[in-house]
Amino acid sequence: MIEIATALVILGVSIAPFLTPLYVRFEQDRTNVAGLTGFSTGELDQVVGQILGDLVLWRGDFHVQAGAGPVLGGVLTDVERSHMLDVRNVFTGFWALVAVGILTLAIGARRARTPEARAGAWRAVRNGARGLAVAIAVVGVFAVFAFDAAFEVFHRLFFSAGTYTFDPATSKLVQLFPDAFWSQTAIIVGVVILSVALLTGWQAGRRA
Repeated sequence: MIEIATALVILGVSIAPFLTPLYVRFEQDRTNVAGLTGFSTGELDQVVGQILGDLVLWRGDFHVQAGAGPVLGGVLTDVERSHMLDVRNVFTGFWALVAVGILTLAIGARRARTPEARAGAWRAVRNGARGLAVAIAVVGVFAVFAFDAAFEVFHRLFFSAGTYTFDPATSKLVQLFPDAFWSQTAIIVGVVILSVALLTGWQAGRRA
């Protein structure tokens, strides 16, 4: 259990910084989202803030508006909003697992009173971190050479068919988060997860 908990906590710690307006807007600027959407910098800040607020903090149900006045129908269509609600449910389940992982590690640390037990707990942490590093390396290689296929497999695992396919020419959701945004983000996130996992495995191995 400690191995799985370690992997979950590493994933949570590594992913969390990428769910911030600072990163999202930085990557949107790199991928010319303003040109794709026609939104000004201020409107993009507004839209991203609303989407992340609804996604992470459950502030609303993705009735996103752009500009000072109301936009008829909002930025996202009903189908896009439905998909974002599904995304939020997936994230909520993930963060619940991360919370369970943190609790499991805390309980494991509390129960490891003897030197032998503490060494065993650290070995479990090391093994969990190393296992995650191997998994991320394998998935990363596949994603680098076949990102579109990996992206499709990911969506098929977590979402119903037909609920996540949109026309890039008309879909504001796709224009706000184009393929280039996801491919670059996936690489960066993968590197961060791999680095944190390797560092955690090394430190845990020393303590064991």
